[in-house]
Amino acid sequence: MTAGTHQRGDLAALLHPVVTAAGYDLDAVTVSRAGRRSLVRIVVDGDNGVSLDAVAEISRAISRVLDEHEGLLGSVPYLLEVTSPGVDRPLTEPRHWRRAAGRRARVTVAELGSVEGRVLRADDRCVVLDIDGATHEIEHARLGPGTVQVEFTRPGGASEEDEQP
Repeated sequence: MTAGTHQRGDLAALLHPVVTAAGYDLDAVTVSRAGRRSLVRIVVDGDNGVSLDAVAEISRAISRVLDEHEGLLGSVPYLLEVTSPGVDRPLTEPRHWRRAAGRRARVTVAELGSVEGRVLRADDRCVVLDIDGATHEIEHARLGPGTVQVEFTRPGGASEEDEQP
């Protein structure tokens, strides 16, 4: 395990309770160099997405915790970025698939190869995809990482822009 991996693990363990207390999931923690500073990027998500107000609240709470544990990041100043996952986030966890319900996704399925279909529903056991009009129930163990496919017009005529707050 590298020092960077160990540091990210320590940060994730420290920040996980802060994020879950706010009602969200901690999806990723990365630390990278940005000039003379470190960039600490925290990715959070929730079943209903993450509002800007929630990102600000979580950011303040994380900042307080990082200030209390200042040695964890070393003596280098840091820049904190709290964000929600983008559309390019791989669908790897059951909660990712559940949150993608209604969206088109591309995924490699063990016996089918690379397929694209609409996520009808997902739970902790499986994902149900509509692939070319046929319903397929696929256990998570048979799925590779999926990716949401951007659609400019969804069934029913709504665009993704129409759904933005």
